[in-house]
Amino acid sequence: MYEFFQNYFQIENADILLRIIFSIILGSIIGFEREITNKSAGLRTQILVCLGSCIFTILSIYGFSTAVSLYPIGDPSRVAAQIITGIGFIGAGTVLRQGLTVTGLTTASTLWIAAAIGMSCGCGKLSIAVVSTILTIAILVLIRIFEVKIMPKNIKHMRKIKISFFCKYSEYNDIYKKLVNIFPDIIDYNHKTIDEEGDILKVNAKIFSTDKSPVIQIYKQLEEMKNLQSVSVKEIFD
Repeated sequence: MYEFFQNYFQIENADILLRIIFSIILGSIIGFEREITNKSAGLRTQILVCLGSCIFTILSIYGFSTAVSLYPIGDPSRVAAQIITGIGFIGAGTVLRQGLTVTGLTTASTLWIAAAIGMSCGCGKLSIAVVSTILTIAILVLIRIFEVKIMPKNIKHMRKIKISFFCKYSEYNDIYKKLVNIFPDIIDYNHKTIDEEGDILKVNAKIFSTDKSPVIQIYKQLEEMKNLQSVSVKEIFD
C-alpha cells in the first residue's frame, strides 16, 4: 500500500492534485459571494464549474499525450475549447426575462469566469487564477457598493412588488386611473373576470419601488383607494 501511494503521488501527479485543489478553493470563493447574495448559481455550482473546467483542461493536456505521439495531426486542445461552449449552455439557464427586465446576466458571467479560472488552474497558471479570482470578487463587491451608493435610483436596485386585488367592473376605469397615477412604474398589468356575469374583476400588477419598506407603504396607498377587495401586496425576489 505504501509503495502504491509512493508511486502514485509522484511529482507530476502531486502538481495535478495541487491544480485541482486550487480550482476548488478559488471556485468556492466566487460561489460564496454568489451564495450570500442569494443568487441561483451559488456555492456548489461555482465549485463544480471551476473544478470541471480544471479537470477537462488537465485531460486535454495530459490525457491524450499518447494519441498525439501516434497521430501528430490530432489536436487534443479541442477538448478544452469545448468548455466554453458547455458553459454557454449552463449560463443560459441562469438568465431569465420577466416583462421588461432581464435577470441572471451577472450570475451567468460568474460561471464564465469560474470556468476560465478553472482552466487556468488546469494549465498550471495558478498565479493567473488567483489574481483573476481576486479581481472577480472585487468587481462583484465594489461595483455593487458603487451602484447602491452612487446610483440608488438605478432600476436594478429598485424593489419589484406584486399587487393583487378584486373590484367591481363598473368601478374598474376609475380604479385603473388612480392606480396609474399613484404607481407610474407599472411594468406588468393584467385583469380578468372571475364570475359568470363579469361583474367582478381580479387585477394583478407589478411595480418598481425605491421605498425601504415598500410592501407596507404600497398597502397603505391601496387602502386609501375605495372599493378594493382582498388586497394583496408582496415583494418579488428574482
